[in-house]
Amino acid sequence: MQMAEADIAGNIARIRERIAQAAARSGRPAEAIALVAVTKTVEPARIAQAYAAGLRDFGENYMQEALTKIGQPLLDRLDMRWHFIGHLQSNKARDAVGRFALIQSVDSLSLAKEIGKRAQRAGQEAAILLEIKLDTGADTKFGLAPEDAIETAAEVSEIAGVRLQGLMGMAPFHPDPEQARPHFRRLHALFQQLPPAARQTLSMGMTGDFEVAIEEGATLVRIGTGIFGKREP
Repeated sequence: MQMAEADIAGNIARIRERIAQAAARSGRPAEAIALVAVTKTVEPARIAQAYAAGLRDFGENYMQEALTKIGQPLLDRLDMRWHFIGHLQSNKARDAVGRFALIQSVDSLSLAKEIGKRAQRAGQEAAILLEIKLDTGADTKFGLAPEDAIETAAEVSEIAGVRLQGLMGMAPFHPDPEQARPHFRRLHALFQQLPPAARQTLSMGMTGDFEVAIEEGATLVRIGTGIFGKREP
């Protein structure tokens, strides 16, 4: 069942209030936390409802799905900012450059180089985050090993065509959000070791754990279910 426009607007209002409360607990204003609506499998009409409710940042996980949405008449807004948050293959880097305000899921030096090459060819500079693998026990998760993060960040900062803005990570799923706290704390510690120019965005926290993420230093949270409801299979 599709969620009514009022429900989406109400969900956004509730999420913003929870963001404000968590930000206050961390000694920061609510405005310091960016909210990205995760729109995987969400149809354009419902994304437009979120836009009408005041959201401007939207995140897509799959390139092909993103390409079918970006630029559609309902979503062709100059102030909409699209984020790529899913696994990005090197051969899709050309599709990402110029379409996304921020590519959050750069998980290797080679991918950063490919993005930089594509951006230079287009006369652009791509803003990126390095994705850090917080669930180190999972073989299927993408991301840089935490112990490699700082060295890789230094190398990425030298690549022409990309602008490193920070880090992104996803804590292992657990019904108790407190279980995510040590993972977020570790990612924040890595973030603090970046040079100032690369310490702009710390993307961590989703519907189930974003308040803990904010308390541990997140500057951007990625919310899908909390805004649009559970996705139908």
